[in-house]
Amino acid sequence: MRTIGAVAAELGVEAHVLRHWEDVGALTVRRDSNGYRVYDDKALEQARTVLKLRHVGLSLPEVIAAMAPKKRAAQAVVRAKIAALESEVARRQQAITFLEHTVECRHRYLDECSGCAHFVREP
Repeated sequence: MRTIGAVAAELGVEAHVLRHWEDVGALTVRRDSNGYRVYDDKALEQARTVLKLRHVGLSLPEVIAAMAPKKRAAQAVVRAKIAALESEVARRQQAITFLEHTVECRHRYLDECSGCAHFVREP
């Protein structure tokens, strides 16, 4: 059994973050007879999972949905996040390609270059 302070220190987050996760339903923590939060192994593992899902880019509502007891609903949220991340990767790769071209471009102004103009017209 761990206190909120011990769990917060172990995870590298502030205690108020754990309280917020509990308030919004992303984390379930039991209370002792004095009303203090008590983190057993299950609650600690749940907190680790929430933290990991937050680190990979899920919002708290997405975290809650991804941890839903119904696997189909959880998978739908995760698949949607994968698609969004893949789209972001593609956009960033296009940005890198464009910027690499501008660094190597022999034209003084980008609007003088047909290659730059091609990149500019892409969505």
